[in-house]
Amino acid sequence: MTRPVLPIDPETLLISTDAAREAARPHAEAYRAAQPYPHGGFDDFLPPEILERVLVELRDLPEAETSFDRAQERLKTSYTPERLGTYTKNLFYALNSKPFILFLEELTGITGLIPDPYFSGGGIHRIETGGHLDIHADFNHHAKMNLERRLNVLIYLNHDWKAEYGGSFELWDKEMKGMVSSFVPSFNRMVCFSTTSDSWHGNPSKVNHPEGQPRQSIALYYYTATWDATRKGHTTLFKPRPGTADQKDKRTARIELMQDLLPPIVYRKVAGLMYRLGI
Repeated sequence: MTRPVLPIDPETLLISTDAAREAARPHAEAYRAAQPYPHGGFDDFLPPEILERVLVELRDLPEAETSFDRAQERLKTSYTPERLGTYTKNLFYALNSKPFILFLEELTGITGLIPDPYFSGGGIHRIETGGHLDIHADFNHHAKMNLERRLNVLIYLNHDWKAEYGGSFELWDKEMKGMVSSFVPSFNRMVCFSTTSDSWHGNPSKVNHPEGQPRQSIALYYYTATWDATRKGHTTLFKPRPGTADQKDKRTARIELMQDLLPPIVYRKVAGLMYRLGI
């Protein structure tokens, strides 16, 4: 049996702090040197029985907290951990714990990482047949905690997934001229990458599993207390791929223009109304 990258106990979901750090060290140099921005892909990341138990619990999903079905993000739903099964919920808590934070710090060289207890935007992500997520850079500011977003962790849950089934995770260069790397969302593959306002990524190819199975993943985000008043927060920024039918995100452009022109109290009211009306 292949040894997992992260030594976590499948029953207790506990991780030894020293073992977590040690597990990251062999991969740190390659992660930090990766282009166009630091990233890494890790197969056999967890003991596989952990994710098998998660998949059993995901057979009975609650109603999704958020769903997206527009040009830039089609047939995508997400589920926050607190409404999922007990084992799945505890796995999320383990991946927000100090030992896993130290694994990530050892891997990335980013110190002072802070997990998100609210799991804003995180949780279980699911994309149905025909769905996709266009190339984008993520929101950069956790407003509730006033933190800077620094790191994404994605763990895939899809058995025997092939590239021709769509949904591969793509990394693009900072000028959005071409794809640099691609990861098939295979079972127990973890992809981690450092986030900036030009760390362009996504899964733009449509999911088309021959048996109609959805693309599923675990998503967690990590932050640092490095935000200050000189920075400008932004929501998710979508970029069309050159030579494709990808559409510009006019809705986000309108919101950003209003944010620049309107007083904050007026902007919040107008933006809230636009969100409720879906415009």
